[in-house]
Amino acid sequence: MNNVLVLMGGTSEEREVSLRSGKAVYEGLREAGYEVEALDFTPETIHRIKEISPDVVFITLHGKNGEDGTVQGYLELLGIPYTGSGVLASAVCMNKVITKKLCSFEGLPTADFQVIKKRGFNRDLFNPALLMEDFGLPLVVKPATQGSSVGTSIVRESKNIVPALELAFSLDEEILVEKFIAGTELTVTVLGKDSLKTLPVIEIVPKNEYYDYESKYMPGMSDHIIPARISEPEREKVEEISCKAYEAVGCRGYARIDLILDREGNPYILEINTLPGMTGTSLVPDAARAAGIKFPELLDFFVKMALEK
Repeated sequence: MNNVLVLMGGTSEEREVSLRSGKAVYEGLREAGYEVEALDFTPETIHRIKEISPDVVFITLHGKNGEDGTVQGYLELLGIPYTGSGVLASAVCMNKVITKKLCSFEGLPTADFQVIKKRGFNRDLFNPALLMEDFGLPLVVKPATQGSSVGTSIVRESKNIVPALELAFSLDEEILVEKFIAGTELTVTVLGKDSLKTLPVIEIVPKNEYYDYESKYMPGMSDHIIPARISEPEREKVEEISCKAYEAVGCRGYARIDLILDREGNPYILEINTLPGMTGTSLVPDAARAAGIKFPELLDFFVKMALEK
């Protein structure tokens, strides 16, 4: 029997979601037969990891200082195995700009984009018409290193472009402006390291305008349709692209790839989540259930993958 430490909480804007993920994982691992301890991870409690000295750490942190390779690097130094991707893949996927550039380099489909840096931005001199020339309206504005759609805006009127940029800059030094692609929101969970497996493709139908923070974490604010209402060729294409993206950034263990399937049946990668949510409304547990995998079994698989590294 392995002693598992669940890291949860953290200091990012996604702290509350992480606490919910951590609680669910804690209970699931106990049901799977593990000895489990939970730790609310903060700068004041980081020393406790070394004191507890677990056989493996199950990371349920979301956002900065948890999902971005920092905690993974610390655990590497301590020599403690952990769930999910390693330092490099975690850092790459946390940064939407780097993820987009890497996917583009690998020839993987992603929406046209532009990067704007805070140090070069001047509200009074900025001309929103330039963005509209490149992307039209609506367009999408995202902070580079926030998760759970925090700070993301879909801008439908020119007067709202600058406020959307300023909102994103309040959270990050670098932001991403993307062409808006209308279509079906999909997500694919990829499992494994050398031999990859995908869980059933989920179609996401949010009650809000898009799959925002409220839609992701408030019960009843989105529908998860499994299997997704797409054709078999589209499903195969989506799964293939998801696996290629997973390999391109060096993920291991598990990750969730979010995509948009446009009205012509062309998929576009939105982002790669190396530590997706594990709450009662989360997508990965839903996909596992659809595949006949109970939550404790899924967690057991993640732990065993971590111990194999």
